[in-house]
Amino acid sequence: MNLPQDFLIRMKAELGAGFESFLKSYENEPARAVRVNTLKVSVDEFKKISPVLLEGRVPWEKSGFYTLAEGLGKTVAHAAGLYYVQEPSAMCAVPELEIATGERVLDLCSAPGGKGTQIAQYMKGSGILVLNEIDLKRSIILKSNVERLGVKNAVVLSKSPEELSGIFYDYFDKILVDAPCSGEGMFKKEPNAIPEWSLKNVELCAVRQKNILENADKMLAGGGRMVYSTCTFAPEEDERQIENFLKTHKEYKLINMKKLLPHEVRGEGHFCAVLQKSEGERRVIKKREPLVKEKTLKLYREWEVQTLSFKAENLVCEDENFAVNGGNVYAFFNDLPEIPYGFYWDSGLFFGGRTSDGKRFEPSHRLAMCLKKEEVRHIDVDEATALKFLRGLTFECSATEKGWRVVTYLGYPLGWCKAVNGVAKNHLPKGLRI
Repeated sequence: MNLPQDFLIRMKAELGAGFESFLKSYENEPARAVRVNTLKVSVDEFKKISPVLLEGRVPWEKSGFYTLAEGLGKTVAHAAGLYYVQEPSAMCAVPELEIATGERVLDLCSAPGGKGTQIAQYMKGSGILVLNEIDLKRSIILKSNVERLGVKNAVVLSKSPEELSGIFYDYFDKILVDAPCSGEGMFKKEPNAIPEWSLKNVELCAVRQKNILENADKMLAGGGRMVYSTCTFAPEEDERQIENFLKTHKEYKLINMKKLLPHEVRGEGHFCAVLQKSEGERRVIKKREPLVKEKTLKLYREWEVQTLSFKAENLVCEDENFAVNGGNVYAFFNDLPEIPYGFYWDSGLFFGGRTSDGKRFEPSHRLAMCLKKEEVRHIDVDEATALKFLRGLTFECSATEKGWRVVTYLGYPLGWCKAVNGVAKNHLPKGLRI
């Protein structure tokens, strides 16, 4: 591997006797791992049904497992959101947040969603999870992963840190800043990162990171915890960044700081620092009443009786209300600041809405991915039929009664279909078809 010369000179100076071992680690294949999505399946159950051989647990994440398998993103279990493919050392930051149920949590630089959906597992469906990605295209990928993994309590945004801090000041109990960086820990996994690296880019990243941290500070409530992480080894972006932040923010203390290096752990490397803010204000949000549109509610209730085994309010998280606004049915957060229209991609669980002719209710894919098989009329299929469904095709089914069904594999949802005369008509969104 043709690593940048300036990078090698710096790492040799930093590591001394450990440099040769560090260099030799680049001869190995990138470490692979999956994180079991405990929002849908327990670790023990996943071990029984896993389509890939699991080798051993990732030391810093109880639901993370190493694997040598390839094609991890092409299985039916992956489409069902039972696991997330994640670089093992990248799993080290989220446990340091020490998340408690019912908290307000921000993942400020969230795409593609590995750490954000990891946070969701620790939140267990409670509280408010705000996931932000400034790059619009990457935020679409983030939203897709939130949907696939069945995260119900997330708000997905695509705004700058400055825009966010103007709305969410003194609001969050926990913030993860997985800062955009020079990506030195990605050299093996993404070879394109090598020609993009330079000392100048390291400097530019450090300036950007400082600005992100300043805005994160404005959003963290008194007594809150912030975890700063990168996938790079440059001191300017790691230890020095934290040292400089602490010099100008005396209200913080450093709880822990660690650097995982590829010759010392089974992973590509990561930096993580844990900061605790002194006690102070936590913003109180005035609760707003959700709007209710009676026509939409009537159509939804008719669909609900035919399709679900419970009332939708039972699926809504503790911190939300069931709401019907215009043609849409969704979960409405009680404890969220007022966000300008068009500011977000997604907020809470979107159930679905009226069709364009206003005569029927059509459920959302996100709702399907949040359901359990016992909560909805469903058609359980084998792997061959599941793959057919994921390609967007219809298939024969035993359902004689007309209506919406969730297609499930091993009991886990893949998406909606409509049963008509023994045929399951495919309603998987076109952008998700393989």
